[in-house]
Amino acid sequence: QVQLVESGGGLVQAGGSLRLSCAASGRSFSSYRMGWFRQAPGKEREFVASVTGSGGIGGYAGSVKGRFTISRDNNKNTVYLQMNSLQPTDTAVYYCAARSPTANNYNYWGQGTQVTVAS
Repeated sequence: QVQLVESGGGLVQAGGSLRLSCAASGRSFSSYRMGWFRQAPGKEREFVASVTGSGGIGGYAGSVKGRFTISRDNNKNTVYLQMNSLQPTDTAVYYCAARSPTANNYNYWGQGTQVTVAS
């Protein structure tokens, strides 16, 4: 069982930066692939970025590539999302997710943190 708690969201002006954190509890954090997703009002949840258990980059959505960076610190059981050059279209609730080694999909989710980018 893994519990995920996101933090770091807030209100920022267009062009600004934020860093989201996701603290995980439970055992064997380094065996989980971790991902960030987001859901904007009236839209479906979408993939943002993922990182493998060892810290390799799993991938980025095209809309954030070159602006967002995902990373993890397995000593701190934490995954990060550094978001630069934020745009109003990045406004959404951002969710952290974990995929256990035997799962086909992300099977643990955080409660989400709101990111609002003002124009």
